[in-house]
Amino acid sequence: MSESSGNSPSQKKLRVMLVGIGGATCSGKTTLAKHLRNILPRGVILHQDDFAPPQELIPIHPEYGVQDWDAPEGAIDWPRMVQSLGEIKLTGVIPPEHYSHDHLNKQKDVPADDAIINRWQEVFNRLEEEHEKAGETLIWVLVDGFLLYWNQAVIDSLDVRVFLRVPHDALKQRRHERHGYHTAVQSDPEGALWQDPPLYWEQIVWPAYVHAHQDMLERGDVEHGRPTGKVADLVLIEGLEKSMGDVIELVCARLAQAVQR
Repeated sequence: MSESSGNSPSQKKLRVMLVGIGGATCSGKTTLAKHLRNILPRGVILHQDDFAPPQELIPIHPEYGVQDWDAPEGAIDWPRMVQSLGEIKLTGVIPPEHYSHDHLNKQKDVPADDAIINRWQEVFNRLEEEHEKAGETLIWVLVDGFLLYWNQAVIDSLDVRVFLRVPHDALKQRRHERHGYHTAVQSDPEGALWQDPPLYWEQIVWPAYVHAHQDMLERGDVEHGRPTGKVADLVLIEGLEKSMGDVIELVCARLAQAVQR
C-alpha cells in the first residue's frame, strides 16, 4: 500500500476508492466496514471518530452544561479530516501518525453468512487481478463515520456513499448497552474513556443526529424521509429490515459497479 502513482511509465497507476459508511451511533456502520475490509483486497478502515478534537477541546453544550461530542460543528476536526482524505486519495496510505482507538471499543459481533463473504471475496479478487493486468493498483478505504454526510467537502471526496438508517428506539437501546467510548487523543495510545452522563442520549445524541442529517432527508425526517440529493448517489439502507448478509450483498454490488466505471 506504499505505492504512489508517480510519473514513471514503469510504475503502476494508483486508484484509491473512498467508500463512505455513514449512520448514527450504534447503527452498525463499523461492523459493516469490518466485514467489507475482510472481503476487499487491500482494504483498510478510516474511522471518523479519530478526527475528534482532544477531549479538553470538545465544546460544552450551552443548555445542559456537559461536553457535546455529537454536534457536527464541534465534534470533528473538519480541516484535518478533509486534508487527510485528500492525501489518502492521492497516496493510498493512511498517515502513520494517524492513530485509531477503535480497537479499544467493545462491539457486538454480528456475523454474516460465510458463503456470501466467500463469493464476494472471489468477485473482488478477480477485479483486483483485472486491474493489476491493466497496470493499476486498486486500494479500498472504508471511511466509517457518524457525521460523514454533514460536511460537503467530505461528501464530495467519497466515491461511494452508504448510509445505514436505524430507528430511534433501536439506536437508543444499543447506545445504552454500550459501556463507553475511547476518545481520539492522538498523543495518548489508550485515549480517554467517555461514558454518557444521565439523559445524554435524549438531550445531546439524538437531537445532534437529527440536526446533522436533516438536509439530506426530505422534511428533515431522519427515520422515514427519502434522500434530498444533498448526498449524490446515496445508498440508503434500512438497517433493521435487512440481515447483515443482505446489507453486504447490496453494498458489494454497488462497489463492484463503481470500480468498473
